[in-house]
Amino acid sequence: MSTRKINAGPGSASRPESRPESSPEPRFAPDALDRRPVRPSRLGYNAGMLVVGILFIAAIYGTGMDVRALLDLPASIIQYGRLMASGVFQIPDETVAGYWSQSFDAMFESVAIAWVGTMVGALFSLPLGFMAARNMSPLPIYVVVRFVLSVIRAVPEIIFAIAIMLPLFGFGSGGGGALAGAMALGVSSIGTLSKLISEAIEAVDGGPLESSRASGSNHLQLIRWAVLPQVMPEVIAIWLYRFEVNIRASAILGVLGAGGIGSLLSTVFGARDWDRIGIVLVVIILVTMVVDQISAFIRHRVIHGARIRNGGGAPQEDDDDGGAPTPGPVSGASVEDDPAPKSTRAAAGL
Repeated sequence: MSTRKINAGPGSASRPESRPESSPEPRFAPDALDRRPVRPSRLGYNAGMLVVGILFIAAIYGTGMDVRALLDLPASIIQYGRLMASGVFQIPDETVAGYWSQSFDAMFESVAIAWVGTMVGALFSLPLGFMAARNMSPLPIYVVVRFVLSVIRAVPEIIFAIAIMLPLFGFGSGGGGALAGAMALGVSSIGTLSKLISEAIEAVDGGPLESSRASGSNHLQLIRWAVLPQVMPEVIAIWLYRFEVNIRASAILGVLGAGGIGSLLSTVFGARDWDRIGIVLVVIILVTMVVDQISAFIRHRVIHGARIRNGGGAPQEDDDDGGAPTPGPVSGASVEDDPAPKSTRAAAGL
């Protein structure tokens, strides 16, 4: 053992400290880990932002965009806003009332087109959703159905309407044009709804499935009693959300000649009739907001259920014992109504 003296300061005695010879005092030379971190170079970031800016300017000039029109945008918004507002807030005489009535009729036609398209999509999406779920179908069927659904989702509903449905069913408001728009929305809805439903099916709880298989259920019974009760609330919510999307898409398809509010909007835009354009836009906004609120209420009711209320109107709270009835006489029942024998009631003091 080697000892060395430690000087504790003036006026203090030095005291020896024992240190094993095998453990010398460590001494480390400064290396790269002991240096202060160096600020990273911003050369790559600056070069990347410069390239993005150059591509942005090249895209503007390559397409011939008039950037100076952005400076006139606030004044243009105010000008056209006044023109459309003059049509919305004008005195509703017979002519203006006809404009409002025609706009609502066309918008309700768009809602009907969206509803038919949603029903077509819902009708086919549920079985295709089970076929596209990995836990519900064999691998060959799963791969083929997934591929078909991917192809359907890759084609927008506008392409379906222009390339397939409108040439088959015809153009214009009502009749063939409306049917073409509904079928285009329906086919497009099948691809999206089937994928969302298949993902919901793949995420179901495996406990009911194992219990159904253990009890000897076949595949259809497994779907009916173990899968559908778990996924139907979410499936209905998905259908309702797609209905909202189809309402907006039907207005776009109408511009192409598929009927509904889009056809009327295309007509008034072609005539630059800003009074009627304002009326049509207000009708679209109002009806879409009403449908969205109704759909949101139904989705919430389906997913969360209704609140149970007692006679006083306040929400009924569950008991701590799991809702078990409290022992004691039932309100409104008399002792004479007790079905127990008289001897038993006499022994109990009743």
